Amino acid sequence: MAAMPARLFPVVLSAPVPCKARAALLGAALACAALHGAAPASAAEPGLTGLINAYRAVPQQCGGQAAGPLPPLATPSALSSVRLGTGAFIELALERAGYPVEQAAAIFVSGAPDAAGAMAVLREKYCRQLLSPQFTALGASRQGDAWQVLLAEPQRPIPLPDPVAANAAALAAVNAARAAPRLCGARLFGAAKPLSLNPALTQAAQAHSRDMAAQRYFSHQARDGSFVAERAARAGYAWRSIGENIASGINTAEEAVAGWLDSPGHCANVMNPAFTEMGVAYSLNTERRIMYWTQVIGAAR
Repeated sequence: MAAMPARLFPVVLSAPVPCKARAALLGAALACAALHGAAPASAAEPGLTGLINAYRAVPQQCGGQAAGPLPPLATPSALSSVRLGTGAFIELALERAGYPVEQAAAIFVSGAPDAAGAMAVLREKYCRQLLSPQFTALGASRQGDAWQVLLAEPQRPIPLPDPVAANAAALAAVNAARAAPRLCGARLFGAAKPLSLNPALTQAAQAHSRDMAAQRYFSHQARDGSFVAERAARAGYAWRSIGENIASGINTAEEAVAGWLDSPGHCANVMNPAFTEMGVAYSLNTERRIMYWTQVIGAAR
């Protein structure tokens, strides 16, 4: 099954404000510094974050529509300490600062002598961003009359299924599919006997999922050159027939099996009456937040 793409961060751009208090908004994929160029690390500006939260706390008119009141945004120190330089990407900069995000946006204002002046520009030009419910965290910093505001939604953990429960769920979904005739592409398979779980096949599946997650690849051939037949033998499974399905970017066993059944080649593995046993396992690449699944399916000698 084809690997799903990693999460994409949208880009949002706006033109500079044509006055002294110029501002530019850049979305989560950022390719700009403050309007006066990259600056040395700047101090946090609690005054501006307080003004933004006070603004959100009462009903507002924004773009001709009513908005608010909204709950205050959290103010983690990372969002006020990170200063974005030329060519920086918000999500990467925040991840390096120990604050990974689902999404983020940056607003730059220059020419404002104090927090009240910066807030006037933000309120006039960027009310939609300040009042957006998609963000729950806020940081602000300044360097002279150049201001940086970061809005973010922190990264949510991926719920990891219990490995034993995932094996059981995958087995149930596979056996439900095998219980009735099924068309896999142009090939019709009759109903097949249910499979049973095999610990050695689960071990082989776990080894391959871990290797794909750790080395960030998606292939039936492991980085050591091995294929499923060799990996099953290493796990102690003396096989008469052997097969393998893999998936990535999927968070549950049920979704993995559904994806395999939608693919003719993977479906043929699931429905093959020659197979009698299986094992399934997943592993998570924490950096890219991608889960890799492997199903090893076979029949012993």
